[in-house]
Amino acid sequence: MFCHLRPVRRLCPGKIFPYWFLYSRALSGAEAVNALRPFYFAVHPDFFGQHPREREVNENSLKRLSAYLENLQKPGFKSLKPTQLMFYVRETDQNSSDGQEHFSTSGFRAVKFTLHTRDLLSTVLYILNSCSLSIEHIQSLNTNVHSQPLKEATRISDRPIKWDKSYYSFTGFKDPDEDLEQVWRMETTLTSWLDNNGKSAVKKLKNSLPLRKELDRLKDELSHQLQLSDIRWQRSWGIAHRCSQLHSLGRLAQQNLESLKNAKGCTIIFTDRSGMSAVGHVMLGTMDVHHHWTKLFERLPSYFDLQRSLMLLEDQISCLLGGIQVVYIEELQPVLTLEEYYSLLDVFYNRLLKSRIPFHPRSLRGLQMILNSDRYAPSLHELGHFNIPILCDPANLQWFILTKAQQARENMKRKEELKVIENELMQASTKKFSLEKFYKEPSVSSIQMVDCCKRLLEQSLPYLQGMHLCISHFYSVMQDGDLCIPWNWKNGEAIK
Repeated sequence: MFCHLRPVRRLCPGKIFPYWFLYSRALSGAEAVNALRPFYFAVHPDFFGQHPREREVNENSLKRLSAYLENLQKPGFKSLKPTQLMFYVRETDQNSSDGQEHFSTSGFRAVKFTLHTRDLLSTVLYILNSCSLSIEHIQSLNTNVHSQPLKEATRISDRPIKWDKSYYSFTGFKDPDEDLEQVWRMETTLTSWLDNNGKSAVKKLKNSLPLRKELDRLKDELSHQLQLSDIRWQRSWGIAHRCSQLHSLGRLAQQNLESLKNAKGCTIIFTDRSGMSAVGHVMLGTMDVHHHWTKLFERLPSYFDLQRSLMLLEDQISCLLGGIQVVYIEELQPVLTLEEYYSLLDVFYNRLLKSRIPFHPRSLRGLQMILNSDRYAPSLHELGHFNIPILCDPANLQWFILTKAQQARENMKRKEELKVIENELMQASTKKFSLEKFYKEPSVSSIQMVDCCKRLLEQSLPYLQGMHLCISHFYSVMQDGDLCIPWNWKNGEAIK
């Protein structure tokens, strides 16, 4: 008789599905996307423009989630490997009087969870529950096979059912506790993950070698032909995709070489939109056609004029603030065009002129500050630079900078010391494991990288020989064979 009964919770630790889950039909792919709208709204990278590190983590995790959902919908799939994801979830006030969602004072929170589900509905519910988001809207999306009044349904106990081990032996169902123990072991042990994925990474890396050589050749040829300082990519596109973009630029160079010569000495970055970046890099939007790229190259002389005006504006702000240097840090700030950044500086400069804050000339030389538009109170970053809002109250700004100046100098000194240690440890790791390439994502700090490398050097990891290793926030084998491991990887027993 009891062979028809199954535990309400399967592979969803600490979360209880609602009563109607027992009587629900499967979700379609479109319905799953619709049901996850609150989640996408809370984690979408576009809302993290002022927080590049968190934006990058969410972008990478969304790619892996998308692949997981696609695999769930493939006909005949049996089981997916447990997938650990991390998201920064925006904190919003959903109970505001005007009925609109607003940022809370805390901004966002980090959420980690492991997917080991077997259908779209349980996956959607688990994601929403893990992020503490409402699931009430899902019932309206789902047509119940057995429609039951709420009063009757509430008689179903919402407590998880804990079966004896004999139940699973008799029915043949998998024990979720055993599955979860396996998940913890797989995800928290570096050596076991490398054992399971090392051969796959070696095969992908070997297959990508011809394309990697082609990429290096194309990059060198174009850099020499156009006399460029460098060619970069803002996103983690695959090698084939990068080669395609360089071929496209090469064809444009054949058609309109004179215009492209305007980029002499510049760095070209393939990214989402065309223009010039805040630091003077030429941005080529990968979705734009050659006509847009040509217009951009033709306009570069006017961009250079604006860049000189921008540098002058930075110097003028520095003079008003005791010699503190105004900088733009690509890894920590949102991607701004030259026009956007100039506008930001101009607003701040005009506010300073009106207030005339008294700073002793050159008293703050050696210190750095960045401008942002999403804060109202200044702060001191752990790396030593000041985060200054363009709308900051001048009196508060003066008091804050003067009281934090010494701490800022200490932080900057510590940053330089950490950078030296980080580089030494990366070189030692590259040598010990005979790595072909060793790098980190921009969202991984020097402190995190130092901790990661110190622990790596204590290990024996033969799978890493000749590999491309990236320190990130998650485990992954990239399409071209690069191994990604989280900076806070663990070895041995998992800590639950």
